[in-house]
Amino acid sequence: MQASELIRKKRDGEELSTTEIDWLIEQYTQGTIPDYQMSAWLMAVYWRGMTTREISDLTLAMAHSGEELHVRETISPVIDKHSTGGVGDKITLVVAPLVAACGVAVGKMTGRGLGHTGGTIDKLEAIPGFRSELSRSEFMHILLKHNIVLAGQSTDLAPADGKLYALRDVTGTVESIPLIAASIMSKKLAIGCSHLLLDVKFGSGAFMKTPERARELATTMVDIGRNAHMQTTAAITSMQQPLGHAVGNALELIEAIAILQGHGPQDIADLCYHEVAELLVMTGKAADIKAATQVVKQAVHSGAGIAKLTEVVAAQGGNPHYIEQPHLFPSAPVQSLLLAPHSAYIAGIHAEQIGFISMRLGGGRFKKDEQIDTRTGLVLHAKIGDYLQAGDPLVDVHARNMTDVDAIRDDLLRCYTWSDASIRPDPLVYEIIHPWTFACDTTIL
Repeated sequence: MQASELIRKKRDGEELSTTEIDWLIEQYTQGTIPDYQMSAWLMAVYWRGMTTREISDLTLAMAHSGEELHVRETISPVIDKHSTGGVGDKITLVVAPLVAACGVAVGKMTGRGLGHTGGTIDKLEAIPGFRSELSRSEFMHILLKHNIVLAGQSTDLAPADGKLYALRDVTGTVESIPLIAASIMSKKLAIGCSHLLLDVKFGSGAFMKTPERARELATTMVDIGRNAHMQTTAAITSMQQPLGHAVGNALELIEAIAILQGHGPQDIADLCYHEVAELLVMTGKAADIKAATQVVKQAVHSGAGIAKLTEVVAAQGGNPHYIEQPHLFPSAPVQSLLLAPHSAYIAGIHAEQIGFISMRLGGGRFKKDEQIDTRTGLVLHAKIGDYLQAGDPLVDVHARNMTDVDAIRDDLLRCYTWSDASIRPDPLVYEIIHPWTFACDTTIL
């Protein structure tokens, strides 16, 4: 086989065989196929899509590209939770330790930022010493001892996805449903958890811009999970504005700590607690959402949730004092306050552009191997529906220098739309999708 032939076939809308997909992923993982050829193939998939059979084959090939943990054969139930990414999305940092504190094991392989969206690992690596790259034995040891592990991509687990993940970020191929679904689910299958909750986002700050596209992605992944005998549920949630107030790696981690302590922004706190409750019901730890919510609240008020985050950070080499004393995180050299230009209600905040502005400040990658400045980002003082007087605080800009602040100031103001009439923000949870049988033999773009 030749990579150029498989690029041509997909470019022309043809269906690749299982053997061809297996060969392509194996050769790319081994380094035989260079990035420039795989970039061309990714773009062909972006435009032509894949059939459900091809998506399943791609997912399995990526999952089988390295070691597989099969954690549910050692500890059960064991859950994973994944978000498709958004702006200000620090939910995993809250949900994972809370679930573990409630007595359910959490074995999570998580990713770095893609495009304008932040990554959980990038946030955790703001903690000095924190190690996200774990071997198979380290992953299992930490999981069994602490009931939670938060690992990043490694050379052992789903290495094909690790390479493709970074490549998609810089080749304009992030928003493809087949590639998103295969990337997410390959990591989940490589770990082999018993239960999975997917947070599939839609809106200006998400890769899926409409609820319909989010539902298409969600059902694709729920179907992959069902076929792999992994109990999978998807929550379709809104990303029409940034989640919470903080956007930027260390800033979001500090906000997640506040939520675990019971005094973070109410909108994102409620979403986090709801997702923990869903997982407790899924795993049989609570009879229903109402009972599960009470268990979650107790874990927050008792301090068990924040204690579990501190525990796993220490277990993975991080300095736990940064969780106990968030003021230890270094601040950006420059902090500049942007004021409301006039008196009105905030009618909209363009989350995607907010994400790109955070990248320009140093909080994301424009190139594959670019380093992130975890200190930089934005802190929003107000959200959709809030009324501001002219001159009220609007956004704190955390930057490396005033040149960066001046470069984004006007673009940041353009992210906001205003209204003289009061505005009610949309609810965060749009729909919950549970497993069912799908009739899937169509091409998914």
